[in-house]
Amino acid sequence: MTDVLIAGAGPTGLTLAIELARRGVDVRIVDRAGEHFPGSRGKGLTARTQEVLDDLGVAHEVLHYGFRHLPHRRYLDGELVAEADPHAQRAPTPDRPYDGGLLIPQWRIERILRARLAEHGVRVELAAGLAGFSQSANGVHAVLDTGERVAARYLVGCDGGRSTVRKALGVRFEGESGAQAMLLGDVELDGLEPDAWYQWTVRRRGFLALCPFRHERSWQLQTVPFSGFGAEGSLPEPSLPYFRRIVDDLAGEHDIRLSKASWLSTYRVNVRMADRFRVGRVVLAGDAAHVHPPAGGLGMNTGIQDAYNLGWKLAMVCSGARQSLLDSYEEERLPVASWTLGVSAEGLRRVAERLVNGGSTDIADGAPPDGRQLGLGYRAGSLSVGGDAGNGPRAGDRAPDAPCVDSSGTPRRLFDAFRGPQFTLLGFGESCAGPLRDVGTAHRGLIKPVAVGAPGSGADLVDVEGHARTAYGVTEDTLVLVRPDGYLALRAPGASGTAVRDYLDRVGVSRSA
Repeated sequence: MTDVLIAGAGPTGLTLAIELARRGVDVRIVDRAGEHFPGSRGKGLTARTQEVLDDLGVAHEVLHYGFRHLPHRRYLDGELVAEADPHAQRAPTPDRPYDGGLLIPQWRIERILRARLAEHGVRVELAAGLAGFSQSANGVHAVLDTGERVAARYLVGCDGGRSTVRKALGVRFEGESGAQAMLLGDVELDGLEPDAWYQWTVRRRGFLALCPFRHERSWQLQTVPFSGFGAEGSLPEPSLPYFRRIVDDLAGEHDIRLSKASWLSTYRVNVRMADRFRVGRVVLAGDAAHVHPPAGGLGMNTGIQDAYNLGWKLAMVCSGARQSLLDSYEEERLPVASWTLGVSAEGLRRVAERLVNGGSTDIADGAPPDGRQLGLGYRAGSLSVGGDAGNGPRAGDRAPDAPCVDSSGTPRRLFDAFRGPQFTLLGFGESCAGPLRDVGTAHRGLIKPVAVGAPGSGADLVDVEGHARTAYGVTEDTLVLVRPDGYLALRAPGASGTAVRDYLDRVGVSRSA
């Protein structure tokens, strides 16, 4: 019997498969498509998602292929009206190493994640969609399009907005389908330098944006023409000749020549969310659980973070933790999905209103206040156990980064200590020595103990400039337990000998790996 069967091999499914595989879980990932997705669709990575990919060990490659700072060059009725980088004022800080969004095509993200998954011995099975399934108290029995029958302990539907898994569960997908539609495609072109995200608004005619990709010949084309709609608001089928006509109409003065289209799509706005993310041994993640407008670029990011939240919990349940640990997935991620739907819909409303009123708009106008997703957390969740945080992060908040050095003087960050499948116990102060030692003995493989101290303290990590203590608001000896997905689980006094043990008992996590 397979431990976990994942239906859908987009960014959500791939992230989940990596999370499970690196923890030794027997996982299969299948997809109905006969070939890997070729399009750029979700092309933005938030700062928080970049932190997730850092933990998965692929940040370097992602940064190589992504634009971090790309000016937005805006035209209104053919005249240049603005040029600015919306992230120009952002720079890395000791606690936040990724300063803003990263532009990179979705197909590239998926290729990087597939390569990482293959390093764990798992490959995507194409042309093998999920035809149906049933579940019992002991497992899930699935049938693939190939006719193969698969027995698994758990099934996770990462199979998109039209999810076969969600429909078979009978889970309601509540919300609405909007009238707004957009044409998308990946094109090759001549006539523009790939040094900006070009955006044209022509009053009473439409909106066009062309975004280049780093180290790629292709650009993403996004357009909302104000003519050509059918009787029910439908747009014509996208095609290279149609794209050429739109580009000539809205940006003709630039003599842009489209030469090739590798992916074409029509996108209609939907704002919907599943009323449940789990039914027994079947779980939903990503677009299968929630779909929303593209404003702010949060879709792919929210799906990846769903998988990052679910992966360690599902792996621990497969290794003997109480199944109730999975209850915290819906408890924590459903409110985040609800927030995402709300801010994305509001962002789309702002952009649409400016277009309708005949003014110039910037795609960045649709971004929410916390577009970096660094402020999202799980304070109200059952896995968050308090303790006075002072001015520092509380249980349920994202665990900050900080630059330190190890005992040999080699630079190391807290994120380096967190990287991997385990919990991390940070101990600030001498009185933490006993609890750290006990954890290292009793919970080896499950929790990594890390002493953080001043120069000369002999600590595992030396907080040379005090950035770690500042980031965590430490004013006295303190224990901080960090979850495998980089959120604080527990804050406790430094000398507390039972806080970690009591926490593990409370959430039902096995004391050994």
